[in-house]
Amino acid sequence: MAMGILSTRSSFVFFALVFVALHGLLPSLSNAESEVDHESHFSYIEGTGKGPKKWGLIDPHWRACGTGKLQSPIDLLNERVQVFSNLGKLKRDYKPAPAIVKNRGHDITVMWKGDAGKININGTYYKLQQCHWHSPSEHTFNGSRYDLELHAVHLSSHGEVAVIAIVYKYGRPDPLLTKILEHIKAVGKEDIDLGVINPGIIKFGSRKYFRYIGSLTVPPCTEGVVWTIVNKLRTVSREQVRALREAVHDGYEANSRPTQRSEGRAIRLYTPRDN
Repeated sequence: MAMGILSTRSSFVFFALVFVALHGLLPSLSNAESEVDHESHFSYIEGTGKGPKKWGLIDPHWRACGTGKLQSPIDLLNERVQVFSNLGKLKRDYKPAPAIVKNRGHDITVMWKGDAGKININGTYYKLQQCHWHSPSEHTFNGSRYDLELHAVHLSSHGEVAVIAIVYKYGRPDPLLTKILEHIKAVGKEDIDLGVINPGIIKFGSRKYFRYIGSLTVPPCTEGVVWTIVNKLRTVSREQVRALREAVHDGYEANSRPTQRSEGRAIRLYTPRDN
């Protein structure tokens, strides 16, 4: 599908936020603050006492989940999005590296154990750490939620996080999931060695992207994350989504956090200039 997820319409608040995030004035993520690796203390189901509305009350370190002003995911609403051609091309420099697939209970994660390359955002390099999936999508577009969302998580040398998100609808199989599908079906408590995986197999399909400052979408919901959402609806097969859902623990099949208040944040859509 060649069209973008949203078609839209610029302010300087965004650059202030990016400057703050990239220079460490917003919280950076140490290893201790990164996404939880075990899901037993939180749930996606409201009414359990551990659902998304309660995350900020479960653990003092998770307070941002309830009181933060830069929380993710959000709805990318036409009226909030402003076209901005000066954000610059998203520069990827990925390379093949050894990887494993890990079942974290609440999601399935591919973790690179070697140097899998990096991205460059505004002169800051972020090294690729891992990717994982949420079904249905976490970010919404004018209120519409899609079938799957991939998060490719990157970390700078100062512990700052940048996530690239790609959204999918049902259709042709996704190349990365095709390559590792049988391993996803087999993974349990023990990680599975995938050998060398080239992250370049993660297809963007468009140079257009949305950019905003948000948070992790699971506890501890740490803020200051630079989000890049590719403006292209890609495809994934029903079998692939089913495998991801069946592999996680009971109660985590639908592992998407509800959208959070945008709190007036700047949301930019990068579109390359016509030559």
